[in-house]
Amino acid sequence: MTAPRQTYPAGTSVHYRPGLSDSHRRLLARWLYIVTAVSLVPFALLQIANGHTTLAFAELVASALLAIGFWRLGHSRYLQRWIYGYLIPLFTFFNIIIIVPEASISASIWVLMMPVLSYLLLGKRQGLLLCLPFMIGGCLGYLYFLDSIHSARSAIDFLNLLLGSTLMLLFIHLYEQRREETRQRLVNMAQTDPLTGLVNRNRFHELLARTIAECRRSNIPYALVVLDLDRFKQVNDTFGHDAGDRLLRLVSRALTERLRGTDTVGRLGGEEFGLLLRDVAPDDTVQLIEEVRERIAETRLSYRGDDIAVTASFGIAHSARDGHQADTLFRIADRRLYQGKRGGRNVVESGDNPAVEATPSKDVADV
Repeated sequence: MTAPRQTYPAGTSVHYRPGLSDSHRRLLARWLYIVTAVSLVPFALLQIANGHTTLAFAELVASALLAIGFWRLGHSRYLQRWIYGYLIPLFTFFNIIIIVPEASISASIWVLMMPVLSYLLLGKRQGLLLCLPFMIGGCLGYLYFLDSIHSARSAIDFLNLLLGSTLMLLFIHLYEQRREETRQRLVNMAQTDPLTGLVNRNRFHELLARTIAECRRSNIPYALVVLDLDRFKQVNDTFGHDAGDRLLRLVSRALTERLRGTDTVGRLGGEEFGLLLRDVAPDDTVQLIEEVRERIAETRLSYRGDDIAVTASFGIAHSARDGHQADTLFRIADRRLYQGKRGGRNVVESGDNPAVEATPSKDVADV
């Protein structure tokens, strides 16, 4: 039996941003700005010596602008714009000097740097979209520089550039794709419960904090529900841990299939699960969780000729009545959960009952 796939609500995807992290992108972009600014100065002096004063002036202006950009990048909120503001003029400059052989006869070599810089700073998709047109333009510019392929040597020069740039682009693209896939697997492993496929406890707490912030900002009601399977230890003791694991996966599937796409289900540990319900009133929350409780009670696991049944107890904390503090919501939901267990199990508790001792004891928690 395979673990159910967790469907994350809108705005809670575990996918990371492609390419380097923002801090690394900012650091790399600043280094590129200042290194390029410094490097352009001797190039400009050489252009003056070669009689290309217009090109030298343009390089000096570019050097000054890059120095300003290096300073601004340290605190700018618009990192992406600064990256595009660097790469587009740089790639344009590469292509211009390719068709000005007097300025730099070997400038075509910079075509090979285009995919490296683009993919590092922008990621796979945006990097490809940016560098590919410039690389094609650079190859065509080099062909223009050759005037025409009138000899085997000029044909070899052009094919070397074409093949080298194609291989470089292919290598960088495949490398970035594999790197993204590997990192995504690591992210999923760090945020997902391996047995059930649900978000784990740490990720659930992150989503709860995000839910609280977003719902408070939009004035949307929400609920935190904690559920614990009743007498689950008896299942493990009677049928073994393999049966218990299968039952946990079956319950996980029942939860994800019954709840809405905007809701989140997480495994908090052992046989305890957490539910985050968005945009739901207190009475509707109780009704929905009652349906979930009934669905779990009707669930049967066929295991080696036996039908194993399980029930669950639920504790509900709702923002409309219990506030917006994560720790408080968890404490209230836990208190009501164990209040329900002491009151008979297989129940949904949404309010406090002073007549029932609500502090969880070891006997209650273990069964």
